[in-house]
Amino acid sequence: MKALQLVAPENFEFIDAPEPPEPAPGEALIRTARMGICGTDVSCYLGKFPFFDYPRIPGHELGVEVLKVGEGVSNVRPGDRCSVEPYLNCGKCHACTKGQGNCCENLKVFGVMMDGGLCERSIIRADKLHPSDKLDFEQLALVETLAIGCHASDRGNPGKGEHALVIGAGPIGLATLEFNRLTGANITVMDMSQERLDFCRTTYGIENLVQFKGDGSELEKCLEITKGNLFDVVTDATGNPRSMSGALQYVAHTGNLVYVGITTEEVSFVHPALHRKEMNLLASRNALPRDFPRIISLIEDGTIDTAPWITHRLGFDEVAHRFADLIRPESGVLKAIIEVTN
Repeated sequence: MKALQLVAPENFEFIDAPEPPEPAPGEALIRTARMGICGTDVSCYLGKFPFFDYPRIPGHELGVEVLKVGEGVSNVRPGDRCSVEPYLNCGKCHACTKGQGNCCENLKVFGVMMDGGLCERSIIRADKLHPSDKLDFEQLALVETLAIGCHASDRGNPGKGEHALVIGAGPIGLATLEFNRLTGANITVMDMSQERLDFCRTTYGIENLVQFKGDGSELEKCLEITKGNLFDVVTDATGNPRSMSGALQYVAHTGNLVYVGITTEEVSFVHPALHRKEMNLLASRNALPRDFPRIISLIEDGTIDTAPWITHRLGFDEVAHRFADLIRPESGVLKAIIEVTN
């Protein structure tokens, strides 16, 4: 079976992987049809992701077909098209017993801490499959990205009419925007790229846009937008430690700051910046099982349109030699989809 493995940073190699075993009770054999490339994959490729070991078969944003199921599986059946919830939690630790399996103490993420879906076939827990008879494989591959934003939005919890700022208009920032806008909040987006800000205007009708230039003009613009109050909820989706450290300046008194991007570097700020405003500093990790059927339903009924997100497509055989070019900012990639099998 053909699989693509990251053997070291910036080094993909095709391998002849063994065929998966028969699915055990509670498991399913799946065929990867489509895989989305996300920021985590890029960090793993560059050797910057803290939870990734080499060699590893990546792939966790997946649209898959169920080929066979093990004993006791009733939520999916062969032939089903599914999105994969890649967070394989233990169900027994403190976080899991509180219903927060997204940050399980023993968490294994499919395609990150264990081999994932950048291969023709694999085995996964069947309870982590979310079927749809209406969505295609590309749409299903984007559900996990949207789930990250869904959870981040829930963590920030903007209210109707409140001001919410999303810093970073990449896929995770846009996913957060999707769910913040469903709350009725007034949305502002900040990014360095004018192209991405233009995308937010044309695709989502966002008029409050702030281009980050690093000259202090950003704060002045944010004060103007919020009539001096700043933002009730700020979500930093950049994964950039400088941006994350500076994000506190945009938060209103008693507001929430959510970090959904990940960095291996230190994030720092003077304590009075946090304490004076009595703000809430929140982390957002992964997503919850309930987010997946909710998102599938929102795509099915047209509330969320994934079509504008996909800017690039590539075949399985092209990944190794095109990946480095795709992750360069000048490539204009918003979301690239790998056609693993047809």
